Amino acid sequence: QVQLVESGGDLVQPGGSLRLSCAASGFTLDYYAIGWFRQAPGKEREGVSCLHSSDGRLYYTDSVKGRFTISRDNAKNTVYLQMNSLKPEDAAVYYCAQQVGWCGSTWYRPNNFASWGQGTQVTVSS
Repeated sequence: QVQLVESGGDLVQPGGSLRLSCAASGFTLDYYAIGWFRQAPGKEREGVSCLHSSDGRLYYTDSVKGRFTISRDNAKNTVYLQMNSLKPEDAAVYYCAQQVGWCGSTWYRPNNFASWGQGTQVTVSS
């Protein structure tokens, strides 16, 4: 059974950092793309980043490039999202999701992802 569990969300001041974790079980990362998405109140869910273990390519939405870094630890079957220089507009519930196959040019579309975690809250406020 596929399961994704996010953790690491917290309240942080603007300019601060957080590392989110997505612990996967029921499958191995080698054959799947893992995406990070976020959803703020009243807004649509948006793609933040995507990673596939085999092709080495990393994808980021423009607003987080240079500040966020996606990575994986295959031994722990976990994907991370390191978030630096956080801004109030980064506040949202963050989700990780699994897709069979590559991230691809449409990685940012939630409908491409079949399995989702429950989310972790990130609040950026002084």
